[in-house]
Amino acid sequence: MALPTRIQSIDVLRALTMFFMIFVNDVAGVGHIPAWIGHTAAEVDGMGFSDLIFPAFLFIVGLSLPFAIQTRKKRGDGILAIAAHILLRSIALIVMGFFHVNLESYNSELAGLAKAVYTLLLTTGFFLVWLDYPKEISNIKKYGFTTIGVILILVMGYLYKGGSIENPQDLAPHWWGILGLIGWAYLFSALTYLLTRGKMWKLLIAFVVYALINITTHMGVLQVNLWQIGDASSITLMMGGAVIATSYQHLIAQQQSKKLWLLLSLAGLFTIVLGFVLRPYAGGISKIYATPAWVFICMGITLLTFQFMIYLVDVKGKKDWFKWIKPAGTSTLTCYLIPYVLYAILSLAHFNYPSFLNYGVGGIMRSFLVAFIVIRIVALLEKYRIRLKV
Repeated sequence: MALPTRIQSIDVLRALTMFFMIFVNDVAGVGHIPAWIGHTAAEVDGMGFSDLIFPAFLFIVGLSLPFAIQTRKKRGDGILAIAAHILLRSIALIVMGFFHVNLESYNSELAGLAKAVYTLLLTTGFFLVWLDYPKEISNIKKYGFTTIGVILILVMGYLYKGGSIENPQDLAPHWWGILGLIGWAYLFSALTYLLTRGKMWKLLIAFVVYALINITTHMGVLQVNLWQIGDASSITLMMGGAVIATSYQHLIAQQQSKKLWLLLSLAGLFTIVLGFVLRPYAGGISKIYATPAWVFICMGITLLTFQFMIYLVDVKGKKDWFKWIKPAGTSTLTCYLIPYVLYAILSLAHFNYPSFLNYGVGGIMRSFLVAFIVIRIVALLEKYRIRLKV
């Protein structure tokens, strides 16, 4: 079993996760749905299906990380060039996440601009700055469009007003949003991988250190502010993916596929059991508080799902089963941003769903349909080579 340059199972797993991320974001606005589908409240010791999607995505970013860095090394990029790429990529995600968080408290009356219009202009700025421009486009056009995008984002930042009339607010990092959290986790995880040079034992030590930060923080043992590392929950999930991908590479290169299956099974089961063992001592299971139980249970579930995808896609060659969501795995960031455009357009058109699509089974079906439509829109954009790349 030769090691492929690009493991198809990772792309498929990323596509599935992105599909469900769009779904859970939309279904959050649907009433009267089963509790297990939605997010579990912070005070409740437990998790729903929606609480699994974000950590799964973090783990998948970790799976992709070693391959991405190794590809750059093969191209001849040095350590500093790769570090610069990591930094720029992280900044892009952090900036977008920062604006998205502030959109939650945007006040159209204070800003003098409808939220839908603001969202469309801001997202246009994101596309102009981080579009994957074709190689044949001239540098004058490329940098011209990029400059317009930067100016547009800066203007949106200047125009922003949030909060209430009694308590107006300017842009502020209330939290970093989904993209921002991914950006910070990627920064620390990618730099860790780079500094350890991908050595398995060094990566494993780094993973254990980040995991211990998460565990001891929630047990009240560690009470030190570690800047953007925080409780290291997101980094632990991403580093877990990097460790598994590195193990995959090593074992496949040594033609030890049986050991790979054993490792994936044991690692998946171990992390789930570890999560339940930690549950009574470190804050229970909570996505909102990013407790160790939530981190390790989600990691184990994602790992076992990845193992199944390796078998189904890489071994049995069933990748065509998932071709209808392929763009979600190849243009993932574009998929994440398109719903902002879609919802803004629907708002400007004063579109309202029929009532039966806002509740129960009808609402769930609506959210699946929205996820599918978003991915088909991205598929159409790919045909015209419109996709973001950071």
